[in-house]
Amino acid sequence: MSAVPASGWADWFSPTELVRFRRRHLVDRWIGRLVPIVFLVAIVPILDLIFWISQRALPTLTWTTLTTNPTGNAGGLYGPIVGTVDLLLLGLAIAVPLGIVSGLSSAIFLPFRWGEVVRGAGDLLVGLPSVILGYFGYFALVIYFGWGASLLAGGVTLGFFMFPYIARASDQAFSSVPPDLKDAALGAGARLRQYARRVAFPIALPQILSGIFLAAAIGIGETAPLLWTALFSSYPPTTLSQPTGYLTGLIWNYYDEPLTFGTEVTLAFQAAFLLIVIVVVMNVIVRLYAERSRKKLEGLYG
Repeated sequence: MSAVPASGWADWFSPTELVRFRRRHLVDRWIGRLVPIVFLVAIVPILDLIFWISQRALPTLTWTTLTTNPTGNAGGLYGPIVGTVDLLLLGLAIAVPLGIVSGLSSAIFLPFRWGEVVRGAGDLLVGLPSVILGYFGYFALVIYFGWGASLLAGGVTLGFFMFPYIARASDQAFSSVPPDLKDAALGAGARLRQYARRVAFPIALPQILSGIFLAAAIGIGETAPLLWTALFSSYPPTTLSQPTGYLTGLIWNYYDEPLTFGTEVTLAFQAAFLLIVIVVVMNVIVRLYAERSRKKLEGLYG
């Protein structure tokens, strides 16, 4: 770029353009200063909430708490922990393949018009209140199909809740693959399926993993889709047809108990703390794996 003339920007722009340039420059400068402030405004309440929960949960969180079942207003969190993991794994087993196939279809295989239809449907499902999906799971799975309130009904409902997040992330991931790679692969004689499997999928995988983590983090914190489908139980399920406990259900049951019910209120805080730990651990694992995948594929973006 050429150097700025000694007389300044006025020699480069007309008076109207100069006013616009100075206005944009001023806005950019203030936005750069406001971003850290906005970040602090957002992060401080979150950190304060985590500190408040940790302060209530950690003093009484022991190994016994993690390995015993809730019993009345005492006991531990073992049953809800196992139930939460079972529900999440079952939901992801449904949401991940459906979401990736949906994103792959809308980004690569379907014509543009049909791809837009699929994207619109996914956006509509993302905006659907979770309680509506819970009602749907109750009437469709629990009553119509006769599954009853069970791990299976809760897991399937949670899977359909997480599905649109993974589908949207997969669509964006496949759409962000450089088009030159597609042209080169097809020009070399590869079929569209071969391009999708061997070229597009490895490149899109880190972003897909981020979408899966986002869906899992949102799903693991949901209660409404499970209240009528998984019900609640203090004991870990041994079959798919049994009701199951989950950490958010424990919080829902005990968070508004009087302070005189100390053990129940403590269990609610301990469950909330464990959910935070699970989400953080999943985030770290996904970030490390995604970064490792990006480093392996850096040469493809050059």
